[in-house]
Amino acid sequence: MKAILRSACLMSALMTAAPAFADDPLFTDMGGQAGIDSIVDASVDNYLADDRIKTIFDESNMDRIRAEFKVQFCQVAGGPCAYRGHDMVAAHKGLHLTNADFNAVVEDLQDAMTKVGVSFAVQNRFLARLAPMQHQVVSK
Repeated sequence: MKAILRSACLMSALMTAAPAFADDPLFTDMGGQAGIDSIVDASVDNYLADDRIKTIFDESNMDRIRAEFKVQFCQVAGGPCAYRGHDMVAAHKGLHLTNADFNAVVEDLQDAMTKVGVSFAVQNRFLARLAPMQHQVVSK
């Protein structure tokens, strides 16, 4: 159970960095919901294959995690979604996540966005919205 919570918390931290913005073009630039879905599926596949972080996801319900991330990515990108999960400080308390864990997740996310055709400039805009969450996720 702890592994499930750890993996869900680590990923939700990345996805809840910013509220949706009115008329935000980032959501469209990322391909709308279909693009977000592709990014999430590719990034989760990367996380599960990455020896640096794959154990975080042991015993996790990956179907549920994928579904939650799709809502969270959509929100961060300014789309019509609203994440209603735990705040990041509470969700990560006691998990002892490191900068290396956070960086691996970001690297795998960047690779996923590249694989699905998101331009480098759009990737940077999205990652800039996620970056402030690092201090709420990393505790070690």
